[in-house]
Amino acid sequence: MMKKITVTADTMVDQVMNRWPASIRVFMDFKMSCVGCPIAAFHSVDDAIREHKVDPAAFMAALQAVSS
Repeated sequence: MMKKITVTADTMVDQVMNRWPASIRVFMDFKMSCVGCPIAAFHSVDDAIREHKVDPAAFMAALQAVSS
């Protein structure tokens, strides 16, 4: 049985967008400029949340919804 992979605050932004393309809409809905950003490979989801000053609980809930 394969282990389910989930998004965590430590997951790199580009990994999230590559694994779950629907997450791109979440980043855009939260007005985060991560899509196409060269730093996405080096920023974790937590880094992006802090950088863009979004509500961590709301953002993570939206990411979890598209990655499950």
